[in-house]
Amino acid sequence: MRNCCFKLLIWVSPFLCLISVSWGFDPVDNYLINCGSPTNTSVGDRIFVADDSSSSIISTPQNIFANTSSNAISSTYGLALYQTARIFTATSNYTFSIKKQGRHFVRLYFFPFAHENYDLSTAKFSVFVQKFTLLKDFQLRNGSLMKEYSLNVTSNSLVLTFTPSSNSFAYVNAIEVVLVPDELILNDAKTIDPPGNYQNLQKQALETVVRVNMGGTAISPDNDTLWRVWVSEENYLRHSIFAKSVRNIKAVNYTLKWPTRDVAPPSVYGTATRLTSEGDPNFNANITWLFDVDPGFDYLVRFHFCDIASPSPGKIHFNVYINSWMVFQDLDLSNLTSNVLGAPYAMDVVARISNSRVLSVGVGPPNRDLHNSEGILNGLEIMKINSSKGGLDALDTDLKTLTPKSKVKAGMIVGLAFGVLLIVVVLALVLFLVCKRRMLAQFHFTTLGGENVQTMESKYGNGTGMFSFSFPVIQEATDNFSEDLVIGVGGFGKVYKGVLRDETRVAVKRGNPQSRQGLAEFRTEIEMLSQFRHRHLVSLIGYCDEQNEMIIIYEYMEKGTLKDHLYSLNVPRLSWKQRLDICIGSARGLHYLHTGSAKAIIHRDVKSANILLDENFMAKVADFGLSKTGPEVDQTHVSTAVKGSFGYLDPEYLTRQQLTEKSDVFSFGVVLFEVLCGRPVIDPSLPREKVNLIEWALKYQKRGELEEIIDPHLVGTTSPDSLRKFGETAEKCLAECGLDRPSMGDVLWHLEYALRLQVSEEGSKRDGEFPIQVNGVNHLENSAQFSSTSARDLAGISMSKVFSEMLKGEMT
Repeated sequence: MRNCCFKLLIWVSPFLCLISVSWGFDPVDNYLINCGSPTNTSVGDRIFVADDSSSSIISTPQNIFANTSSNAISSTYGLALYQTARIFTATSNYTFSIKKQGRHFVRLYFFPFAHENYDLSTAKFSVFVQKFTLLKDFQLRNGSLMKEYSLNVTSNSLVLTFTPSSNSFAYVNAIEVVLVPDELILNDAKTIDPPGNYQNLQKQALETVVRVNMGGTAISPDNDTLWRVWVSEENYLRHSIFAKSVRNIKAVNYTLKWPTRDVAPPSVYGTATRLTSEGDPNFNANITWLFDVDPGFDYLVRFHFCDIASPSPGKIHFNVYINSWMVFQDLDLSNLTSNVLGAPYAMDVVARISNSRVLSVGVGPPNRDLHNSEGILNGLEIMKINSSKGGLDALDTDLKTLTPKSKVKAGMIVGLAFGVLLIVVVLALVLFLVCKRRMLAQFHFTTLGGENVQTMESKYGNGTGMFSFSFPVIQEATDNFSEDLVIGVGGFGKVYKGVLRDETRVAVKRGNPQSRQGLAEFRTEIEMLSQFRHRHLVSLIGYCDEQNEMIIIYEYMEKGTLKDHLYSLNVPRLSWKQRLDICIGSARGLHYLHTGSAKAIIHRDVKSANILLDENFMAKVADFGLSKTGPEVDQTHVSTAVKGSFGYLDPEYLTRQQLTEKSDVFSFGVVLFEVLCGRPVIDPSLPREKVNLIEWALKYQKRGELEEIIDPHLVGTTSPDSLRKFGETAEKCLAECGLDRPSMGDVLWHLEYALRLQVSEEGSKRDGEFPIQVNGVNHLENSAQFSSTSARDLAGISMSKVFSEMLKGEMT
């Protein structure tokens, strides 16, 4: 009798669940199980049935139920689901009968409470379904977690298997297996690296990484037709002063066949974060969101757009980016929605994330017109796609450690892969050298005052973005090279601020033909900058080669050098978040130099004076006159005379004259402590023990007392965890042996993490919230998670617009 009641409740529960959302999707498969509970549990308008051992859906001889009265999750949605659990000491299955084949949600709820002889925080186990590995050696030590997956079920049953790891056990608090509409996941998606189409997406298993409602508050499952959680953007958005929240749910008009309400509800399409120039002719800012991901996977990124803010069609034109790739250029929503305002539109993109733990999404102005730049993003979904082995857990990817039994076979594979890789590298190197020779063929060298002078015979405008300027134009722009406009002086000559006839501000570097060192550096800088374009490298605009002049024109950096903003008395001091911002941007530029071509480019003169800031305080690495091409494939270093700036030089390079990318890492570590302490690297006016910044800072860092030497302007504003992570990163950069230093990519990741720690702590302090995990990412446990507080009211954790610009598309 009890078994019959259980089955009856399973089949009746879908109808009970849809009372409040009767206009939504009605799934014929709708299993809601409150594991370990002796009674049924209501969560909103849904009923989770008791997990009865006599039920035909579970195959296990174990009858271990656990419960807790812990209030540690008192504000979590579906509290009752986390208060009971079923424990497994051996492999156990849940078998669900499938009425309709197709894609189903599988949601698993976990909360590691302690119960009698079982402390769930010590449990370690794996979860499998069909041919897919959902979790591998999974262990949750604290906080509540809901993991959501979706997969295409092609049989009449779905078997969910829990397998404890050696000497451990498994548990689960609640389970959902729910059919979803056929049109929810399409079969094809756009790919960006390489460009093309990703096919057979419907056959893949997906894990929800995050689902975000831009410009609005979090949306609870009761307000979504498929009972999904949409979180607010506050933990991910790097604010721009040009970003605004808009809300107009009444304007949403589902006129297209797709997307439907089941793809995303009106509460998602009816709010947005909007990019607007507000008529600023110099506007050039992005909105950027950053998300934590596991490297080594493909990710399905779904963009949700809906123009709810424009008075008429045709106002929404913008670019969309994922990491360094431009996904959509000059996107015009009106063309995609048949000029219907308020019509939702969704786009799917598959991106491969190989070496990074961060996936960034950006919305920026179109290149064609900066005066009427508008952009909008209403919602975003990121879903991990299973690996070639069917794994969705980072521990179950092809990158996992080899077992002893597979070493021989793996050795053959590695050997073959290395051979193929070597061939690819050689071909890439040959291609690089050919391209480089063609580029240099555009230059010819003449003699001026006994020195080599590089002149540009061609107009060098094809594909490079550079322009040829006449000498009179440059004279006019610099007021005939007025001394009042000098903004820098080096071995090459002087740098002037200039204004071109179209009001574009530029920096003009005029070579001094009498300086042997300056001309060599001048030539190197032309060679380097003509090869690369990157958001965090100062851009080369053009040149002038008339009247025996050697002049290069760069973009003008309004805020000057980082050095000036650290310890000059004439400029405002930077906040801690601005400093983190600037360090991250600089690291991105250097990382690109080290990895953006067949052979690394070593800057060789990394210092705060060579990090420039634009009007938005966005950092760009400058001055490539000392740059050097990195070692060959079969070499570990480049042997070269020591050049650089005193106080920033890598001691290994200084003593051995062996240059590597790690020499830049050391110099950057010096900059990090310079940023933190707000003082020069060498200051003879200070007491002896403080003269050398690095010796002084490292002493306090190793003691764990870094907070005692930070810039006085930062006291009381830094998160302890953020400061600790920043100090550890700087210390690692300054390791005496280059092999012990991290790569610039690793430095970048740790700096981004330090920023996340800073933002997270500020948000927690302000709102009294404590982080938990939902859908595999950190969220907030306070009931404000589903409150009506606007994300734009959280000004306390807003970033400057420079950081929101960070990933507009790393190459322009």
